[in-house]
Amino acid sequence: MALPSRAGRIRPHGGGFELFVWYLIRLSGLALFVLALAHFSILHFLYDPAEQDTKFITEMRWSSIFWRVTDWLLLMMVLLHSFLGVRVVVRDYVKGGARIVLLMGLYVLAFVIFALGTVVVMTLPRPPMS
Repeated sequence: MALPSRAGRIRPHGGGFELFVWYLIRLSGLALFVLALAHFSILHFLYDPAEQDTKFITEMRWSSIFWRVTDWLLLMMVLLHSFLGVRVVVRDYVKGGARIVLLMGLYVLAFVIFALGTVVVMTLPRPPMS
């Protein structure tokens, strides 16, 4: 019998993929906390939100590969954490063939959204250098 953790879902006993997912959800949650807090702090404390418009985003944020990678990482952590969470719910509450169909649909949807998010963040045009 697995010992309950302090909060949340009981840690899977043994090892394997389920234990990996259990740790991955916790690590992605921690990464989300750090990235979201940094994102909020930078955009609301360092820069004036009243002056942020599309020009600010294209010229200040998206002209740097650092900010593109940071925003992409935040997006990927949100997607990873949410899809793994939905996966746990489906595995807990859905049985039989419906579980297989829902999980396969979830994996396909996750792949498509990950790919689209990457394409959008990495291929937006950079502003012309003046």
